[in-house]
Amino acid sequence: MDWFREIYARHYPDVVRYGLRRLDGMGVAEELAQEVFLVAWRRRWEVPARTLPWLYGVARRLLANHWRTQRAVPSSVELTEVVGLDRHDGIVRLMDVRAMLGRLSEDDQEILRLVGWEQLSVGEAAMVLGCGVATAKVRLHRARRRLADLLRDRPEQTPSVHSQLGGAR
Repeated sequence: MDWFREIYARHYPDVVRYGLRRLDGMGVAEELAQEVFLVAWRRRWEVPARTLPWLYGVARRLLANHWRTQRAVPSSVELTEVVGLDRHDGIVRLMDVRAMLGRLSEDDQEILRLVGWEQLSVGEAAMVLGCGVATAKVRLHRARRRLADLLRDRPEQTPSVHSQLGGAR
């Protein structure tokens, strides 16, 4: 029981932020986090030592199942709730990155979010995505390149894509 309390206290805010970046609002992000930790409790014997990537993987599968049953593409998250969590001088740049991120494929968006926003290593992102590290590195490289191309096409931009999306890992 102490093990569960510890991972819950340590990772609940991370899982909520993961949900906020993919869903419409704090309430549904908190519901997602609750479902993730319910799965963690039920499967407590399977939870690895590197808990956070495993929790993100559970959240990703729960969202995929939800979207599949809804037969709808997930809507874009309103930035207004995330701004309160991510206050910094580069908020305008973040908004531009988010807008261009929405133009990428879901696979590209996910690898960039995992490494850039969730601060996972490429190896941890590979765990979440269920692929090898080499595959994750290639996906990340290609996704960063596509995002940089989109941002470069915007004349008013002076983006630092690598700083917004986790830099080289």
